[in-house]
Amino acid sequence: QVQLVESGGGSVQAGGSLRLSCAASGRTITFYAMGWFRQAPGKEREIVAGTSWNGGSTYYTDSVKGRFLISKDNARNTVYLQMNSLKPEDTAKYYCNTVFLGSWRPQSDYWGQGTQVTVSS
Repeated sequence: QVQLVESGGGSVQAGGSLRLSCAASGRTITFYAMGWFRQAPGKEREIVAGTSWNGGSTYYTDSVKGRFLISKDNARNTVYLQMNSLKPEDTAKYYCNTVFLGSWRPQSDYWGQGTQVTVSS
């Protein structure tokens, strides 16, 4: 069983930056595609960014293109989400998960605690 622990969230003002980390343990994620998801209160969970196992293919939802960057450090068994030029609408709890390439849907039904990102105007 892979265990995923998200961290790096916090409260920032609009225009600020955060780097989220997703640390995996229990299993290596070397050959897994990974994704970041977010969910705001009353809203559906949505895919934010995804990456193939080696970073050769990436996906970003339109609202974060040019501002967010997903990366995967297989040596550290960790996935990152660099978030720049943050906007209030980015406020949500962020989760990571293994994903299916192409559809970018979560592969596992198990979710971690997530990390809260709050962006004030």
